[in-house]
Amino acid sequence: MAIVCVEDYRARARNRIAAHNWDYIEGGSGSELSVDANRTAFDAVRLRPRVLVDVAEPDPAVRLIGSGLSVPVGVAPTAYHRMAHPDGEVETARGTGVAGALFVVSTFASRTLEDIAASAAGPLWLQLYWLRDRAKLTRLVRRAEAAGFSALVLTVDTPHLGLRRRDLRNGFALDPELAPANLDDQDANLQHQGRDGESALARHAAQAFDASITWADLAWLRGLTTLPILLKGVLTAEDALLAVESEMNGVIVSNHGGRQLDGAVPSLVALREVVAAVGGRIPVLVDGSVRSGRDVFVALALGARAVLVGRPVLWSLAVGGGDGVADMLRLLTREFVQTMALTGRPRVADIDDSAIA
Repeated sequence: MAIVCVEDYRARARNRIAAHNWDYIEGGSGSELSVDANRTAFDAVRLRPRVLVDVAEPDPAVRLIGSGLSVPVGVAPTAYHRMAHPDGEVETARGTGVAGALFVVSTFASRTLEDIAASAAGPLWLQLYWLRDRAKLTRLVRRAEAAGFSALVLTVDTPHLGLRRRDLRNGFALDPELAPANLDDQDANLQHQGRDGESALARHAAQAFDASITWADLAWLRGLTTLPILLKGVLTAEDALLAVESEMNGVIVSNHGGRQLDGAVPSLVALREVVAAVGGRIPVLVDGSVRSGRDVFVALALGARAVLVGRPVLWSLAVGGGDGVADMLRLLTREFVQTMALTGRPRVADIDDSAIA
């Protein structure tokens, strides 16, 4: 049976990924309230189509922080793509480039930044966690610069890893062949040491992440690099304004796919207040349960410049490698273009809040 939508990849990926890894990918924190709420928020939005508009050639292309994209979609930073495919992020980069999309590479990638860059045909950004050892953080930034990455994404909603019950029940630990390929960190071996009722990844994060950082620390990172810096994990107008004041180059509205604070406001719900607070001074992106081109359209109508897609990338990678990732992104693009046409918005610039009820 043909794959005709993103969710078709989920059904096929389920039996291709080991059960404990599947729970890690799919799970959220606590009762997974935010996982469900992210999806519900998209489903609740209704569209207002305009008619008798020339939509013979809808154009989904955009420019985002200096890069041209075929579609306003990127791959969200997710760890350890080798859980889904032996070549991991190298294949993800290849497929993302074929689709003309953006790839945000995780600090916990399972392939080196250099190997990922060699396979990429599109823009790459590097996601960072703030490590206690700033020398290690500096080395990551320098390697990203040297490899041609064009922006940094600092995740700011993870001073502690969320209590992910699936991982706790599984005593989750990385399989022996998996490792954070870009961390010269002996402590990372903790991620291979499973214990009943504990997550090895959470144990490692507690040692590696600096939970004491504040807005004042951003000046150090700003002074470290000339690359644009975006903050990921912003859910309030107050923090969006502080991001602007801190000379950040963008924000990503995100509740971490429901994997951090359980019951946090859905990303799409938070998007409107963040966009209003920023007032166009810096671009706003959003992630969290994007599953269709309609979802992409809804996010743009609410003020996002682009969306990031997480779990579907791993589903499609497991099913078809880089070709699967490219096909999944093309499905999103096809649905997005169709939604543009049927709502009478032939260009991305035409998509605004007049398109939603």
